[in-house]
Amino acid sequence: MRIALCHYRIGETDGVSLEMDKWKEILEEMGHEVFMIAGSAGTAEGYVIPELGYRYEEDLRIERNAYVAFREYKDETELMAAIEKAAAWLESRFMRIFQALQIELVIPNNIFSLGRSLPTALALYRAIEKLDLPVICHHHDFHWERANFSKPTCTGVAELLKKLYPPAGERYRHVVINHIAQESLKKRKGYDSTVVPNVFDFEGEPWTIDEYNMDFKEKLGLRPQDLIFLQATRVTNRKAIELAIDQIAVLNEERFRKDWVGKTLYDGRVFQADSEIVLLLTGMIESEDGYEKRLALRGQEKGVTLRWAGEWVEYSRTNTETHKVYSLWDAYVFADFITYPSIWEGWGNQFLEGVFAEKPILIFEYDVYKTDIKAAGFETISLGDVYQTDDTGMAWIDPVIYETKAKEILACLTDAELYREMGKRNFEIGLQRFSHTNLRKILIQLMEE
Repeated sequence: MRIALCHYRIGETDGVSLEMDKWKEILEEMGHEVFMIAGSAGTAEGYVIPELGYRYEEDLRIERNAYVAFREYKDETELMAAIEKAAAWLESRFMRIFQALQIELVIPNNIFSLGRSLPTALALYRAIEKLDLPVICHHHDFHWERANFSKPTCTGVAELLKKLYPPAGERYRHVVINHIAQESLKKRKGYDSTVVPNVFDFEGEPWTIDEYNMDFKEKLGLRPQDLIFLQATRVTNRKAIELAIDQIAVLNEERFRKDWVGKTLYDGRVFQADSEIVLLLTGMIESEDGYEKRLALRGQEKGVTLRWAGEWVEYSRTNTETHKVYSLWDAYVFADFITYPSIWEGWGNQFLEGVFAEKPILIFEYDVYKTDIKAAGFETISLGDVYQTDDTGMAWIDPVIYETKAKEILACLTDAELYREMGKRNFEIGLQRFSHTNLRKILIQLMEE
């Protein structure tokens, strides 16, 4: 079949882009022709419709007026007219591309679930209906899960959410990424769905030091004696990166440092008096409320070194006019430890990446981790599942927990056998439960349906 994978962006390090790449690879291995259609292509190849992009100004204007308040448009009539105008343009683009590529199946990612671009959903829906195409709706996030997409400003927007997010009909098959979402979709819309968890290519070649990445630490201002705690997620509030900062702050306290200094680490290095524990942040900054500034201040106040590496790390290796860019996987090669303290996730791409890299992982047990991942038996260093937020929206947990976890982290990083065995056990679980082979089986069934 000739298949169109559609999203707002591709070729970046966000979870949806990463999963789309995996689906594309496996569908092509199955003999299908797959085409990517998005608002921006990042480092990937695809058909770009700029109006689909996350930062397209007209779309953002519509979003503000649809979910916050009427500002640029005076009332519902003006807003709905703007949505119709934008949708008509996008529909013509979808129709042209689908017909030119002779598309036989459409797989939208979040377009019929998140609620962020009403014109895109309306346009894609109309194009699909006119061309009589079957659809596998891949739902990563639902609009009712997000506060910023849950309060329409008018009846017209509410009706579009009801009709399109997601649509009903025999031509639509629904795929969700966790069992909480499956239950929620059934309860709210009455739709059956298939759970397709995030996966990773555990059969692939391991990431290693090579000629391209051997200067990674040097270029990012990291010293050989420093320990790198990698935060590979996007920088946005729900990732609760402040919990990682708080944990490192405890590790930096003199009562713990005295146990570190002079110790031989898991890889033979010796932790020196001037060694630092650096929190390396490689993801895109996607905060509109200054979250990254609050993180920087938190690090400064607690004496934790944060290294912002977004301009140096992309999904794939590439070169800019000023410097070469490393892949996300290069960052894992040089990481000593993975931090994943998210308080909310639809699934957990970066968790599986850490498992593949065979690195120990500090995790906060968010809801989907508990329902869809924990039972697999992964060995992690857990911050528990209880948090609160302060008046700035920053998460915090019982400080006593950091004390216990500091001892566990120290034990892991100074015991080569423990470090290695933890990584190997987790990798084997990932291989058995969350590999491309598992996804291939599910996709074969979906394609047959």
